[in-house]
Amino acid sequence: MDNSNGSNRPLSPHITIYRPQITSVLSIVHRITGAGLTLGMVLIVWWFVAAATSPGYFRFVDGLLTSWAGLLILGGSLWAFWFHFFNGIRHLRWDAGKGLSLAQSTRSGWRVLGFSVLATTVSVAWLSGGLDNVI
Repeated sequence: MDNSNGSNRPLSPHITIYRPQITSVLSIVHRITGAGLTLGMVLIVWWFVAAATSPGYFRFVDGLLTSWAGLLILGGSLWAFWFHFFNGIRHLRWDAGKGLSLAQSTRSGWRVLGFSVLATTVSVAWLSGGLDNVI
């Protein structure tokens, strides 16, 4: 389609026209977390390579990963993992033809967010030894 009549209208819908909905936001976040999981995986592989290389190099890499910035990145990667996992299950249900109504997809989207935060919190508590007396 051309814009030969000189109007200022966009040729296709633009993101600023629509109000963001939970389904569209989670779709974008799902793609970002899928790509972002690569960063966490690269850091973990780097840590393993450093452990196999030398004690000095391992101390250096371990110091970076256990700094506040490294732990923030690893924590974000952990949340991205859980979000991507639960949202993947949501997509598998959709592929089976279940939960496709607007109300159901909105509810499942909020559940994915809740479960991902809960699973991240439980994982961090468990990894930091906070659940030793519980489990």
